[in-house]
Amino acid sequence: MELTKKERDVLLDIVKKTIAAKVQDREMPKFTVDLPVLKEKRGAFVTIKKHNRLRGCIGYIKAVKPLWETVQEMAIAAAFHDPRFPALQPEELRDLNFEVSVLSPLRRINDINEIEVGRHGLYVVRGYNSGLLLPQVATEHKMDRQTFLQETCHKAGLPSQAWKEKDTEIYVFSADYFSDIT
Repeated sequence: MELTKKERDVLLDIVKKTIAAKVQDREMPKFTVDLPVLKEKRGAFVTIKKHNRLRGCIGYIKAVKPLWETVQEMAIAAAFHDPRFPALQPEELRDLNFEVSVLSPLRRINDINEIEVGRHGLYVVRGYNSGLLLPQVATEHKMDRQTFLQETCHKAGLPSQAWKEKDTEIYVFSADYFSDIT
């Protein structure tokens, strides 16, 4: 499902205003969302880039809350709770770009040939380990199917060839992703 321009604009506005308020220690903005699609429960990720480099990315894999609430919560998480980065500082705001990825439901696969690089994201699970890479990651880094699988395993804290093992579960999903860069 692809969102309309208006739906995308509302979500990006929520991300920007939420992060700006939080980083400047102001009261959180109140949003009135009347677009039905944005009230549906959907998984989503918010990605923050600074000078075109990753600065934070966190999301819900599964549908937990209405989409607009998920995006607002993940904006705060990506900006202030991504363990790979320090919390955002006010002086960084002008250098940031934001991307939202709205996820389809996960679908388990048994044949890696079902993976369409650039269309599918991957979620790999084995035991207590799991890792996810969004579809655009493969495109941005010019990965082939095998490299994409290896990097997802690495993200899960697994050996790069873990995707070949019987007890490793592989899921695909698609994402409608968009950013504030036109």
